[in-house]
Amino acid sequence: MSFYTSLSGLQASQTEMSTISHNLANVSTNGFKKSRTEFADVIASSVSLNPAQQIGSGTVVQGNRQQFSQGNLIQSANALDLAVSGDGFFVVKPSTTSLNVNYTRNGGFLVDADRYVVDSNGSHLQVYPVDGSGKVVASGLDSAVSLQLPATSGKAVPTANVSMSLNLSANAAIPSTTTFDRFDPTSYNQSAQTTIYDASGNAQTLTNYFKRTTTPDAANGNTSSWEVFSYVGDKPMTTNGAASVKLDFDTTGKLTAPTTAVAFDPFTTAGSSTTQQFGFTFGLDTTQLASAFNVAARAQDGKAVGQIQGVTIDESGIVKASFSNGDTQALGQVMLANFSNPEGLRQLGSSYWSATGISGEAKLGIADVNGFGKLMSGTIERSNVDITEELVSLIAAQRNFQANSKALDTASQISQTIFNIRS
Repeated sequence: MSFYTSLSGLQASQTEMSTISHNLANVSTNGFKKSRTEFADVIASSVSLNPAQQIGSGTVVQGNRQQFSQGNLIQSANALDLAVSGDGFFVVKPSTTSLNVNYTRNGGFLVDADRYVVDSNGSHLQVYPVDGSGKVVASGLDSAVSLQLPATSGKAVPTANVSMSLNLSANAAIPSTTTFDRFDPTSYNQSAQTTIYDASGNAQTLTNYFKRTTTPDAANGNTSSWEVFSYVGDKPMTTNGAASVKLDFDTTGKLTAPTTAVAFDPFTTAGSSTTQQFGFTFGLDTTQLASAFNVAARAQDGKAVGQIQGVTIDESGIVKASFSNGDTQALGQVMLANFSNPEGLRQLGSSYWSATGISGEAKLGIADVNGFGKLMSGTIERSNVDITEELVSLIAAQRNFQANSKALDTASQISQTIFNIRS
């Protein structure tokens, strides 16, 4: 029997060394949780055996118990890197249509080609659906949705009104070149650009060229005037067929005409077949003073389709996307899961776990509520393996193996001695 007793010790020590080796191999695996081999002694007894004379029959591996202690938290520059400080698992699915649900502590997420937020294995992060204010509108695993980042936000609004307030220098001279040519700087005094939008939401550049035509003298009542030539891209703007708009100023430098919006004739921009028209208003604070040319203010009411620029996740797990047009949109709230007995979860590899009858059913919730840990964006949880501790345990397991080997060798020598006894 001593052979089998020592053999059980050898097998147990070998299992422990395998467990420790597995822990060490995953020291750099994000979200990995180490395991600990636990043993139990084996006793063969009967009701007729004197308890004082019982001899054990060795040991048996009772189980490899997972240790769900917190791993080190490492800061990163990726907003989609998530970590749970405390209890809780991220919920992931292999695809949008899959019924298979896995749980992980590895929060290293990224965006795939279809703009879904996935982990390194391509599984989709699950979130609760929310309304525009970020309030959860449905709960439960059946209501979970795969987090997807929208490419755009809002609808394109073509520019209908443009306004500008500026000062045209009273000291400016009449250009030496009489005929206006936007490619000839000697044919105008100044220019100003304003970004407008066409019906498709594409940005276009409206350029206004200012050309002085008269200076104050008695013949025109000591007033002065300017011509404004306008282009959207390379297309000239006209007003009732006229190529320019006239600005008149009195002797104090105050704008006297036009006092209402100038309506440009309908036009189409390059690459668009939709006709567009907008009005241009020179603000009442537009002046002609001795100071230098200056655009004090400009505005337009067009709006481009917003292109996604970034995504943030707050401590409660609300995912918000920001867009180039200034829009922000709540996309969902990160779902967390917890278990009555996490040590009973089945390890699947790749830092995945699945629920079992031992772990109990998943309890779903959100960060920092009802016992769930805090959610940290821009943070990754590393493995909870302590190299020093594991190496010391490995040495101890090796010593145990050697001791059981020695006991087995001793038992073998005793048996051989018995075999060599002769009468």
